[in-house]
Amino acid sequence: MDFFKILSDIEKVDAEVYERFDTRRAVFKNLSGMGKAVTAATMPAVLGTMFRKAYGQTTTLSTDIVNTLNLALSLEYLERYFYQAGIDRNLFTGNDLAAITIIRDDEIGHINALRAVLGSQAIADPTATAFDYTAGGKLTPFASAALFLGNAQAFVDTGVRAYKGGAVSLMSNKAILTAALNIHSVEARHSSHIRTMRRGGVSVAGADGGGTNDMMPKSWVSLQEGGGPVPAVTSPVYGAGSPATSYPAEDNVTQGGINVQTNSAAPTGLTLTTAAASEAFDEPLDAATVKTIARNFRSAAGVALGLFN
Repeated sequence: MDFFKILSDIEKVDAEVYERFDTRRAVFKNLSGMGKAVTAATMPAVLGTMFRKAYGQTTTLSTDIVNTLNLALSLEYLERYFYQAGIDRNLFTGNDLAAITIIRDDEIGHINALRAVLGSQAIADPTATAFDYTAGGKLTPFASAALFLGNAQAFVDTGVRAYKGGAVSLMSNKAILTAALNIHSVEARHSSHIRTMRRGGVSVAGADGGGTNDMMPKSWVSLQEGGGPVPAVTSPVYGAGSPATSYPAEDNVTQGGINVQTNSAAPTGLTLTTAAASEAFDEPLDAATVKTIARNFRSAAGVALGLFN
């Protein structure tokens, strides 16, 4: 058995194989330390131990990862049942119905993935009864397609910031972090499409505009969105988290300690407006602030379940 050829072949399809074993030097040092004990007969057992350590999946997740993924799962349920309610109430037809259905199905896919990763540690499906999309009577999201889309924008923009804010808690597990980032980018695309629908479609003016309470939003987050569709409820979606130094509001123009609007390194003549500088970057949101926002939309049943606690 040519051990070195095995490693060479694996390296061709996994360039990080030595990092998984710690380092190339550590692999060889450990083997040489075994001396004559490593024989043709014992090599399979040695390899098995090494590869289980390098590639084996563990069922034990840290508390931070479990809490972060369960918060994400709770938000996915919030969106999944909201889109289903819009579909059931016949608020959309044609291409708009198809789009909302696709977004609903994406949320179901996210739920399935998160539940698979969490296993027995996943929260139970809270069902639609756990949510009150009127925010205690402050909103009427099912009165029209326009009002529904306003709520949808706030929900998906919260999710985008939540996934970004939770990334730091997932960094110890590369596979889970990658999966979360894959979901994050899809949620951002949902946001862009919902905003386009709010303008009345891609042929309607407004991609560079705005309006009262952001009724004709840009296809991306701009400044603090005028407080969002319903400022009394949605302004925290675009405001600062806690602490604000780590989770600034969406109108932030400082990245990596550099003011991207006014820094001296900018080429002459290429000045940015405050809006443009803020639009170039999205901001994360901390779990506590995300939960505060989401608690507006839980019913008595959701409270009893401890949803978003």
